[in-house]
Amino acid sequence: MTFLTSLYGEIQPKLYSFFYMKTGSKELAEDLTQEVFYQALKTYGSFKNNCSLKTWIFSIANNLLKKHYRNKKYFKALENKLIIESPIAESLEDAIIEKDNRFQLMAAINKLDELTREIVLLRIYGGLSFKEIGDTLSKTENYARVTFHRGKLKIQKEMEVHNE
Repeated sequence: MTFLTSLYGEIQPKLYSFFYMKTGSKELAEDLTQEVFYQALKTYGSFKNNCSLKTWIFSIANNLLKKHYRNKKYFKALENKLIIESPIAESLEDAIIEKDNRFQLMAAINKLDELTREIVLLRIYGGLSFKEIGDTLSKTENYARVTFHRGKLKIQKEMEVHNE
């Protein structure tokens, strides 16, 4: 039981961040995170050790999110919820600038093609290694690494264009 507790402690914040960045909703991110662990416990007998447990859990998360989007047609609502709550700023002006920067970052990420966006979010907010991302998406580690790098360059370029 100690192993499961430590695994939960390690993965739960990353799953929550992943879901929060994908949905823009704290409540939904919490619900989806808990559902992943429920599904993982329920189907643990099917785990074949051909990847890490972390990769397997993020595969469940990825499939659960796709199912959520299919069932709720949620992607359109995601675009309307891109404004992320900003931390306490020193002034109202700082808060507005911070919120605008986060909005622009999410807008730039959302301009990426679906697979690149998925890789960027799994890497940044899920904290997965390139090998784990490759395993999760049935791609090679190198594919995940190169796609992430190209996506990062596109995001940087998009942010520079906006800030000019």
